Amino acid sequence: MLHDANSEARALGDAERALLARGRFFGALSPAQLERLAATGRVLSYPQDTRIYTLGDAVDDFYVLADGMVRFTLGLGKRETPAGDIIRRGEVFGWAALVEGYSRRIATAYCLTPCEVIALDGDGLRALMESDHSAGYLIMKQLAVLLTSELTAFAAG
Repeated sequence: MLHDANSEARALGDAERALLARGRFFGALSPAQLERLAATGRVLSYPQDTRIYTLGDAVDDFYVLADGMVRFTLGLGKRETPAGDIIRRGEVFGWAALVEGYSRRIATAYCLTPCEVIALDGDGLRALMESDHSAGYLIMKQLAVLLTSELTAFAAG
């Protein structure tokens, strides 16, 4: 079941800001860039056994897992593959929100445990990347690494 987490949204606190700064994906950003990044986000809570998003859903946010475990499963056509990754604290998912032209999810993100995520608004994040090319380059460089590792894992089965 897809959970409506909007009622449980809250602003990022110090712990979530520190998680963004320490994480591999956003760790190279300057403190000012990290603050602008944090301004695009909110913290959402999901109970165990719920979907954050599913294959075919509209693309909106890019996620950093703040607490819990998420199973990430890529789609193939209109069905999911049996292969999937377990996302752990500090890892990112939902990369389609970073890429212009992706309007539908190509994967499913499912909470194996109760989870808290940092949901970064895709439109706001792309606007930040457009206005600050240094931040945009650093984020896209990390995205290239992420996609390469996902494709390699997908091909390996």
